[in-house]
Amino acid sequence: MTATNASHLIRGEHKVDPGSGEARRNVDPASGAPISETPLDAVLAADAAVEAAREAFPAWAATPVGDRVQYLFKYKTLLEKHADELAAIVVREHGKTKGEALGSIRRGIDCVEFACAAPALLMGRTLPQIAVSTSFCRTEDQGGVGIDSSVDRLPLGVCVGITPFNFPVMVPLWMWPMAIACGNTFVLKPSEKDPLAALRATELAHDAGLPPGVLNLVHGGAPVVQRLATHEDVEAVSFVGSTRAGEAIYRMATEAGKRVQCMCGAKNHSIIMPDANREAAIDGITGSAFGNTGQRCLAGSVAVCVGDAADWLVPGVAEKTKKLKVDRGDAPGCSMGPLIDAEAKQRVLQYIEYGLEDGAELVLDGRKAQFPKEGHFVGPTIFDRCRPGMRVVEDEIFGPVLSVMREETLDAAVATVNRSKYGNMAVIFTSSGHSARKFAAHVQAGMLGVNVGVPAPMAAFPFAGWKKSFFGDLHANGEDGARFFTKQRVVVTRWL
Repeated sequence: MTATNASHLIRGEHKVDPGSGEARRNVDPASGAPISETPLDAVLAADAAVEAAREAFPAWAATPVGDRVQYLFKYKTLLEKHADELAAIVVREHGKTKGEALGSIRRGIDCVEFACAAPALLMGRTLPQIAVSTSFCRTEDQGGVGIDSSVDRLPLGVCVGITPFNFPVMVPLWMWPMAIACGNTFVLKPSEKDPLAALRATELAHDAGLPPGVLNLVHGGAPVVQRLATHEDVEAVSFVGSTRAGEAIYRMATEAGKRVQCMCGAKNHSIIMPDANREAAIDGITGSAFGNTGQRCLAGSVAVCVGDAADWLVPGVAEKTKKLKVDRGDAPGCSMGPLIDAEAKQRVLQYIEYGLEDGAELVLDGRKAQFPKEGHFVGPTIFDRCRPGMRVVEDEIFGPVLSVMREETLDAAVATVNRSKYGNMAVIFTSSGHSARKFAAHVQAGMLGVNVGVPAPMAAFPFAGWKKSFFGDLHANGEDGARFFTKQRVVVTRWL
């Protein structure tokens, strides 16, 4: 079976890569069969994509917002029609279960729906008679001439999105639908690890009639990212990925004068109180830690048990986890798929060794789980009696590893959460309103959940990481998304 060459999509046309030929070979993570080859050094293609977006911008920005969102209404319909097709591509490229793939596409469609509300989101503000001027007044103007002020929201220009492998359809839909609804043009650089799902979703946007150059897609690795993030014709950069890459892109792009938002890594904590609903907590922790094979920035990878909560949570999660079927994502009854590639598998295996070296208690060893011999599989892994400073506690593993810590009080548990350099999300399982309120008031994370394992915001709310989980001022999604992709203009008016 041969690999497909991932083509660029510029001005609505597929383009063969003009780079030097350096490429990444991608395989089915469940079998090792070749899927695609992604060009890595396509800097010339990046320049062509930006040029196409720059040339399309004046006409697109002048298109009434009500007309712009009509393309998104059509696109939403196409996404729903092709959801199974897109999900199948995601399952094959990424390894997600079919349910996870379809769920992520549904979340992306929600973002398109929200972007269709751009006419309301882009409304400006006015304040008539904010002041009175007596200069050059006509004699009949008693008391002077009134001065009115207004604020308008205008598009920025060419915007860039750099997206990760773990949600190849959903995360691009956080970015470009809102960007183009606001009147910008866009260049998408999807992950080089699973490029075909993003490419197909972008093709559907052109099937919806989107004018050439408004949305472009270019593949590449670090050279392409660097070129896009510093290109003189790019006004804004939106990124989702690791903290190391995000911090570097944020510094590079802001130094080049760009508006930047970088949603980055995480080490998310779940506090379990003794009074929690046991079944809900066990289900929530299991789903949060091992859903998407732990490859998501909202994975609850550290459980902080208060009092005697660990006595029932740890065996409960272990028992439930042992029943998860680890297999290729489209296998009947599959609960958890493979990791994205060999490097990811090796990283998870290395952290299991770190946990043992640092003295954590290995309750469930994912290396011994039942899964296909081929592919990049590691089963769910649980460590108990973890302590601050252990690498399985401090580092983002991005895999199916749950670390359990024990604290005597809620205050101590909150302090443990707040010691993390990350601040993406945190949750609490409790039956006490007092505990929930105290948690919400003092935990230092941007997205919180109460009796919810994964507090993923709906499209109308921002994806609001804190600390090392986010670099920038305005988050993705919600009203923040509209603000990020627009600039304000103030008009002061006086009629003589």
